Amino acid sequence: MNIKEFMQVNFSITKNGLPLSKDKYKIDIVNQVISTNENGVVFDCSELNGWVFKTGYGCTFKTGSDCTFKTGSCCTFKTDYGCTFNTGSFCTFKTDSDCTFDTGDGCTFKTGSRCTFDTGYGCTFLCGRECVCVRRDVYEVIEIPDKVKIKLNEYDVKGYKRVK
Repeated sequence: MNIKEFMQVNFSITKNGLPLSKDKYKIDIVNQVISTNENGVVFDCSELNGWVFKTGYGCTFKTGSDCTFKTGSCCTFKTDYGCTFNTGSFCTFKTDSDCTFDTGDGCTFKTGSRCTFDTGYGCTFLCGRECVCVRRDVYEVIEIPDKVKIKLNEYDVKGYKRVK
């Protein structure tokens, strides 16, 4: 993407409902990276595909496809398919299919099919078919049931419970 193409894209970066000051974030068009050290930022970049987002905690994302996120904790993601997440704890994800997640504990996932989650304990999942969770605290691989909401057991306890 060149600068002319980028200028045609509709997107917003806000904090507390107001546009985030441009000196608080950086956009690298050549490498397709948006980064900020700010917390609680909302990205509405649904026309950006294949970009990388680097943020603090408490951020919200709405993006296009094939994006990569490296964030702090307490983030909310609403994305298209083919995304990769590397986050802190207590995040909520709403995605389409073929996603990879590398997260901390206590996350909530609502996804399409064929997703992979690398998580800690206490995470909740409602997924499409062929999704897998790797529990690092107990070295366990869980095949997540199709369209069944589950919550991983507490720290150092293998397995999960069905959630209504």
